Amino acid sequence: MTAMSKFGFRIKTRGGMVVENLVVQAREQTEAENRIRQIYHHCEILECNALAPDTRGEGMDLEGMISLISRQDDTR
Repeated sequence: MTAMSKFGFRIKTRGGMVVENLVVQAREQTEAENRIRQIYHHCEILECNALAPDTRGEGMDLEGMISLISRQDDTR
């Protein structure tokens, strides 16, 4: 299984409006661009950047969240 990456986009819609900070998760840049074009038909991609992996992790599971909350309660 190929790892997923996040790509940041800046586009111009067919109406001429510039949209920044669009983030899409995909296996490669061409797949991410195709997803953007499916959502914004006839858009012009002005910029595309592969984003650095999130240093905080991919998220927190329920046990991790409960642990975090209980630690905050202990410090009060």
